[in-house]
Amino acid sequence: MKKNLHPSYRPVVFRDPSAGVAFLTRSTVTGAKTVEWEDGRTYPVVDVDVSSASHPFYTGRGRIVDSAGRVERFQQRYGKR
Repeated sequence: MKKNLHPSYRPVVFRDPSAGVAFLTRSTVTGAKTVEWEDGRTYPVVDVDVSSASHPFYTGRGRIVDSAGRVERFQQRYGKR
């Protein structure tokens, strides 16, 4: 690889404040804030709005959409007249 071309790939903490979860992974994302992790080291931290801990698809708290009602409304609006 060419030197000084690619961003540095290092450990970063991603934190979801709404769910109260944080996980350590590797990324090229940069952040101004830092946090002390469980191992005693300090890592850059990035706050995210949605993670697998708070997303309705992964938590099972999603809405059930009434597809029959949608089809009927569509037929009423745009169906044969």
